[in-house]
Amino acid sequence: MVANSSSFMQQPLCHDSESSALLQFKQSFLIDGHASDDPSAYPKVPMWKSHGEGEGEGEGEGSDCCSWDGVECDRETGHVIGLHLASSCLYGSINSSSTLFSLVHLRRLDLSDNDFNHSEIPFGVGQLLRLRSLNLSNSVFAGQIPSELLALSNLVFLDLRGNPMLQLQKPSLRNLVQNLAHLKKLQLSEVNISSTIPHELANLSSLTTLFLEECGLHGEFPMNIFQLPSLQFLSVGSNPDLIGYLPEFQETSPLKVLYLYGTSFSGELPTSIGRLGSLTELDIRSCNFTGLVPSSLGHLPQLSYLDLSNNSFRGQIPSFMANLTQLTYLHLSSNNFSVGTLAWLGEQTKLTALHLSQINLIGEIPFSLVNMSQLTTLTLFGNQLSGQIPSWLMNLTQLTVLDLGRNNLEGGIPSSLFELVNLQYLSVQGNSLNGTVELNMLLKLKNLISFQLSGNRLSLLGYTRTNVTLPKFKLLGLGSCNLIEFPDFLQNQDELEVLFLSNNKIHGPIPKWVWNISQENLKALDLSRNLLTGFDQHPIVLPWSRLSILELDSNMLQGPLPIPPPSTIYYSVSRNKLTGEISPLICNMSSLMLLDLSSNNLSGRIPQCLANLSKSLFVLDLGSNNLDGPIPQTCTVPNNLRVIDLSDNQFQGQIPRSFANCMMLEHLVLGNNQINDIFPFWLGALPQLQVLILRSNRFHGAIGSWHSNFRFPKLRIVDLSDNKFIGDLPSEYFQNWDAMKLTDIANDLRYMQALPKFQIPGYTWTMPYMYSMTMTNRGMQRFYEKIPDIFIAIDFSGNNFKGQIPTSIGNLNGLHLLNLGDNNLTGHIPSSLGDLTQLESLDLSQNQLSGEIPLQLTRITFLAFVNVSHNHLTGPVPQGNQFTTFPNASFDGNPGLCGSPLSRACGSSEASPPTSSSSKQGSTSEFDWKFVLMGYGSGLVIGVSIGYCLTSWKDEWFMKTFGKRQRKLTRKERRGHRG
Repeated sequence: MVANSSSFMQQPLCHDSESSALLQFKQSFLIDGHASDDPSAYPKVPMWKSHGEGEGEGEGEGSDCCSWDGVECDRETGHVIGLHLASSCLYGSINSSSTLFSLVHLRRLDLSDNDFNHSEIPFGVGQLLRLRSLNLSNSVFAGQIPSELLALSNLVFLDLRGNPMLQLQKPSLRNLVQNLAHLKKLQLSEVNISSTIPHELANLSSLTTLFLEECGLHGEFPMNIFQLPSLQFLSVGSNPDLIGYLPEFQETSPLKVLYLYGTSFSGELPTSIGRLGSLTELDIRSCNFTGLVPSSLGHLPQLSYLDLSNNSFRGQIPSFMANLTQLTYLHLSSNNFSVGTLAWLGEQTKLTALHLSQINLIGEIPFSLVNMSQLTTLTLFGNQLSGQIPSWLMNLTQLTVLDLGRNNLEGGIPSSLFELVNLQYLSVQGNSLNGTVELNMLLKLKNLISFQLSGNRLSLLGYTRTNVTLPKFKLLGLGSCNLIEFPDFLQNQDELEVLFLSNNKIHGPIPKWVWNISQENLKALDLSRNLLTGFDQHPIVLPWSRLSILELDSNMLQGPLPIPPPSTIYYSVSRNKLTGEISPLICNMSSLMLLDLSSNNLSGRIPQCLANLSKSLFVLDLGSNNLDGPIPQTCTVPNNLRVIDLSDNQFQGQIPRSFANCMMLEHLVLGNNQINDIFPFWLGALPQLQVLILRSNRFHGAIGSWHSNFRFPKLRIVDLSDNKFIGDLPSEYFQNWDAMKLTDIANDLRYMQALPKFQIPGYTWTMPYMYSMTMTNRGMQRFYEKIPDIFIAIDFSGNNFKGQIPTSIGNLNGLHLLNLGDNNLTGHIPSSLGDLTQLESLDLSQNQLSGEIPLQLTRITFLAFVNVSHNHLTGPVPQGNQFTTFPNASFDGNPGLCGSPLSRACGSSEASPPTSSSSKQGSTSEFDWKFVLMGYGSGLVIGVSIGYCLTSWKDEWFMKTFGKRQRKLTRKERRGHRG
């Protein structure tokens, strides 16, 4: 290099001290190809040589560091002013004694994409006072960013992104911004900042680039940052607790890239967004934006990337999208759009990726797609598209991803679909497709790695004894494909990560070779809802070392409980015939989020070590087995438990007091055991508890007084029936159970559920778990396989409560079901029960109640079942509204009652004829089970239907198990349940 070509003077050689410093820096690292991720990475420092090392070189050439790869020198002074070692395969630690920090003339330092082995950024960096550019991104730094960095007041470019173990807290982001006032580019994505965004950022008038993705930012985003005069690139994505609103944009704004995805930005898109004439990329997916998409968005001529998905935009899908002729990527999925024309899609000739999932599309697959020959990705998942899969899809020859799942498509799969030879991902799951799919149709799809047929009426042919060489799948969905045995071709699938074979007719034992399928790679396996009976060879621990999800429920599996590997996160084996004890090996699953072993014949005690899993568990369901002994202590560590269901076993002793630590618990079901305890008032401290089922145990004593520290703030369903409780009904609880006072009517019927979400490499999973319970409704035990999330119920029947029914119960005007039957209650029926305007089922039978039935009860227009039989009630049965529909049996055993529907007229001295014993038990002839579930707000029989029709019996075994409970229990039988 020459400083001045006309002066015959060479650029000065680099200084010996700097050459020596660089060589010592080189010696402190290993060269490791895995230390850099960039495909173009190569080692730069091995060619650095001291004087005498470079044979055959000109004098001084080998030791002149200014000629070394990655080294930049000042042309006049010879000082090293730049070190460019990005992607240089450096591996090792670095500290402040490094000779690097003696290079005090450095202006540019780039060590990005190396591996510094979780070193802290050395405080020695503060010695490089001339630095204008510092890039340490993606280089495995950790710990707190040193305050000495704030001394680099000349910095214009700072990039520390991609070091998720790095922290910027002391100093803070505010300190950094205040001290580095000349910054033009600030990139801190994935650095742990965990703070608000300081308003001082808006003072950086030269800032062109601001990247703060996934930093733990919270609070409100300062709106005036959008107005920075030079800002071109802004991303604060993946900060879910960051809130904000979009400003009124000016035409002078130079913004080119705006990423707000995965934040809590909300409000409507301003019309002024159409002024951002330089905008090329807009990503606001997974925020809280609402309203219409403004037509001004169609005025952005440079826009090539647009993602509006996972918001609440409404209105028609905007046709002005046709004006965005530079679009290559468009994602509109998961919004509340109404149906509009998609003819404008024909104008989008440059689109390579189009996502239109879950946006209420109806009709056939839009023909306007036919000429989009550049498309590589097309997703139409989760709409109401109908008709057949069109053969013209074969025109889209570049497609690598085609997702038509969860629609209403009919007919067969056209053979032309298998002409799309570039396909890697093909899904038609969850439609109404029929016909056959032959394996040899896949021969042309050499690149196919994900194939989903599940949830149709298809039949797979040629899947056994075939010599066909099929693609190596990563995901394979063959649920509901009429399979009667495991497909033989799976034996050669050693790269499988996800395998769905649910809802088939695969019968008999699981063959031994199945355990060899993709042992090193399988992450999710679903064999549920088949006819499997056991295992050819029973493994103690299943062999897949990376398995995260295992579903074996609703089969006929016999023998001991299979134990998944320690990597398992979701394990369901409910509704089988498994026997024996629960092995302590199950506790090796230290990341388990759902464990459902319900409805088997497991016996013995729960392993004590299971309590250690409460840190990760969301759902623990061991109901309907033969387990016994005390319930082990649970929630002894901070935990995420939402559901504990131990019902229908033989547990004894008391409720563990450690349950008080289950602060996230929503659903606690302990019914039908032998628990001997007093009322667990201390559970009232749980802030999220909504369902408490203690029915059919040996609880005893009085409920006691309400206390403000134990107030059950969200309790909506409580069942204490068939125990030995005594004393007065808890009037103070009725006064203060605030969640039972809610009368909001939902527009759509939803169900109580846990939604554990987790990630395994390559996949994000949401695994809904529906809450269930057994309750008495209309004198019948009903199994609620799903619980509507607006259902509110109290069942205190079958105890020894005495005294009067408190008037305060009338405050719980959200109640749908109230059962106080089979106690020793006295006094009048309070007229305040007429305030329970949502009530559907009222049972006050078999008490000592007297006086008249309050006329106010006729105000309850939803009331579909009443039983006040076997009391000492007198006077006329109220007439009007629902009361005209109730049968005689509702009022039996009250000789003093008169009027319709009873045969004894009011004013008559003639005694009522005796009733049969069957009618005393509550006739169901007037209210059969064949009710149609009607939407809330529709008026009449919702309460009756809610108990039975929400139950969808899944198979014959399930009906045999629970069907025997669908009859009236006599008082004697109830007492027998309590032992």
